[in-house]
Order: sequence, then C-alpha cells, then structure tokens
Amino acid sequence: MQEEITEQVKTVIQKNVWGTIQEFLSYEIFHFGDEHPIVLTVGLLLFVVFTLLITSILLKFFRKIITKKLRQEDQRKFESVFSFLKYFVYFIVFFGTLDGIGFNINAIFAASAALLVGVGLALQTFIQDILSGIFIFLDKTVHVGDIIELEDKVGRVEEIKLRTTRAVTIDNKVLIIPNHKYMSSSLYNWTQNGTITRESVSVGVAYGSDTQLVKELLIKAALSNEHVLKIPEPLVLFTDFADSSLNFKLIFSINDSFQGAIPKSEIRFEIDRLFREHNINIPFPQRVVTMTKE
Repeated sequence: MQEEITEQVKTVIQKNVWGTIQEFLSYEIFHFGDEHPIVLTVGLLLFVVFTLLITSILLKFFRKIITKKLRQEDQRKFESVFSFLKYFVYFIVFFGTLDGIGFNINAIFAASAALLVGVGLALQTFIQDILSGIFIFLDKTVHVGDIIELEDKVGRVEEIKLRTTRAVTIDNKVLIIPNHKYMSSSLYNWTQNGTITRESVSVGVAYGSDTQLVKELLIKAALSNEHVLKIPEPLVLFTDFADSSLNFKLIFSINDSFQGAIPKSEIRFEIDRLFREHNINIPFPQRVVTMTKE
C-alpha cells in the first residue's frame, strides 16, 4: 500500500514538473499580429539557439579541416571569405529552423520588407566591396607584396581583406583601397610578371653634339648605379629631332620598382656630371624675336 502511494506521489510530481517545463517552454516572449501572428516562445528560442550553436561548431570544424590543406597565404584568403560566408549560413539555418518548426516566416518578411529594402540600398557599396574581394581571391589579380597603381596612386600591397586592400606608399603612408575600385578602375600591377621592371630617363642635347658619345655616356651613367641590373643591358634610344634638342631615352632594369625614383634621380645627377665633363650641352627652348620698325 505504501509503495502504491509512493508511486502515485512520484507520478504526480513528474506530471507537475513536466507540466511546469511545458508551461515554461510554451511561455510567449512576444506575440505580434492577429491574422498571421508571429509568436516567439521560450522553447522556440532555446531550439534556435541550440541549432545555431551546433552550426557554429560544425563550421569551425569545417574551417579547421580545410585550412590544414592550404598554404599560409591561401589560408588567409580562405578565412577572409569564410568569415563572410558563414553569416549567410547562419542566416539560412536561422530562418530554416524557424520555418521547420512552424514559425510564420512570411509574416516576418512582410513586416520587414521596407526595412530590408532600405538596408539593401545602404549596403550596396559594402556588398560590392565584398564581392570584389571574393573575385580578387579567386582570380589572384593581386597578391601581398605586389606593387600596384590605381587612380595615380602607387603602393605595395601589405594586406588583402574581404572588403578593403591595405597598401603602403613610397613615403610610408597607408593607402586603404575599397575592393570595388578594382572593378571600376584600371589597375596596373607592376610586379605581376616579376619584380624586375624597366625604367627610363629622358634627356635632350644640343644640335651638333656627338650622338655616339652621348650614347656611351648615358650607358656609363646607368651602369655606374648600383641599383641598375647589368643584365639585361641598358639601352639608349634616339627618340626625336626636336625643335631645340636631340632627344634620347635611357632604358634600364631594376629589381625594386617601388624605389624606382631614387636610382632615376641618381642617374640624372651622373648624366649631368658626365655631360659637363665632356662639354655636352643640355639646351633649353630658345625663341628669336624680330622687331621691325615701320
């Protein structure tokens, strides 16, 4: 008899506890709308949180497996793309979970349609930057360490993120480039074909100068500079018979175009010294004005 009473008490307690749990889980946090109501209960909220937690664990596991098989540079690119795409996964899982348990998703979208349109317009440029960043990662247009020229600005790429690219100019200023600029402007990658680039210095000499001597002195000026590569050899082009001068272009190769302004300046100093030493004049435009008296 006592055992039966104990079992009945246990059953009553279990029913009360289970009833309390059910009551707690079915407690409405908020209720919105009448015809197509949006109801959020404690149980629904806990289930969504649990689903997102499981999704987060699976995403971290997936990222860990993928990054193990990639090079360090590719790992940074993958993690940048992954950090953006995971929010889409959360978005799909979140609303998929709500829809799967009978939550009125259509009512949510209908209630927030105007808000979503406004947010979409405000984030238009942001989305362009993100998509452009993904394209940069996929087609490998730009790498870290490349020297690029964009809208008359030159910099060495230090970091490529999903929305922006960070570059450092020759005067050590940081250049932040929104990634959509790559799609809307012409990009010059100075080092995509290698770090060796060809530079040039132009100079004019007076008519009557020994052109062969000018050629020899220009090559000598280039080879005397430690930044100029011996192979390929410097080249001199006789470019034009101008109004006041014979124009030449000295072409040479260097291994660091980012510092190209320095060797070009040094070569100009050396050209001036050699020309003075060999009595070769660098002319300036002259005009003869004839005045007649009526």
